[in-house]
Amino acid sequence: MQYRYIGRTGVKVSSICLGTMTFGGEASEAEAAAIFGRSLEAGVNFIDTADVYNAGRTEEIVGRLMKGRRDELVLVSKAFGRSFPEPNSGGSSRRHIVRAVEASLKRLNTDRLDFYLLHQFDANVPLEETLGALDDLVRRGLVLYVGASNFAAWQYMKAIGISERRGLERFALIQPMYNLIKRQAEVEILPMAQAEGLGVMTFSPLGAGLLSGRYSSGEAAGGRLVENDRYRRRYGLEGYAATAERFVAYAKEVGVNPVTLAVAWCAAHPGVTAPIIGARTAEQVAPALAAASYVMTAEERAAITALSPELPLAHDRREEA
Repeated sequence: MQYRYIGRTGVKVSSICLGTMTFGGEASEAEAAAIFGRSLEAGVNFIDTADVYNAGRTEEIVGRLMKGRRDELVLVSKAFGRSFPEPNSGGSSRRHIVRAVEASLKRLNTDRLDFYLLHQFDANVPLEETLGALDDLVRRGLVLYVGASNFAAWQYMKAIGISERRGLERFALIQPMYNLIKRQAEVEILPMAQAEGLGVMTFSPLGAGLLSGRYSSGEAAGGRLVENDRYRRRYGLEGYAATAERFVAYAKEVGVNPVTLAVAWCAAHPGVTAPIIGARTAEQVAPALAAASYVMTAEERAAITALSPELPLAHDRREEA
């Protein structure tokens, strides 16, 4: 396992992050324990969770699994979605963020979060209020570093600008979607992160399983693309399946598990600190963990990248590309 610094923080994490969204849902607690144990044995020390995963059960399970090992791990959680059954239970208001972090700490049975991220951008709350609340959490010692997920590049930069002007805690870590099918992060988000010295943990390296090969022989019996409308909409555009078919054929040609190859492709981008992997079973997590030791050359990454459509530029001056 390789270890990388998260931006400018001086905190070192494994080049693979374990995502826990399945814990307490698609993965039983027993299976979650097996996934967690196998990941830590492989050298993973980077754990991602969120308060809304399985109505809080995920954080409770992660808290039990971390017992006796908390100081070995770099723990990330997130807030935005509804975590309480009342009108003010979601969003990025000071009220919700303070309640959400205190509830997460209780479920996780820990006294602090290493990184705390805004799960989404909240257009209904001024960023000044939200960033002020995050800054307070850092000053209270409940959170060590802050960041955000699912923002556009301009939203990340707006937040950084406000923090720098007002002397508030600056984003240190961001979490965008990124895989061979969904490469939009390459246009502005990843270059922005490199320029600003931000750590980047990317999610969905397998494109909800589309890049795993399980859908290549026709409609699979299960999986998110079959069972979940949100993922069907996200990955249902014309051309996505064709890119996945080309990728799976390439993986077969070079004799590498497509899961390993898809995760390694994400990890090989110079702006990525660690892709987040997830699984329903310990057996599923094995090929994703193997990506940590896979050496991807620049030539191979370029060949894989060429299997997907060319991205638009961040501006219209193509002659300068």
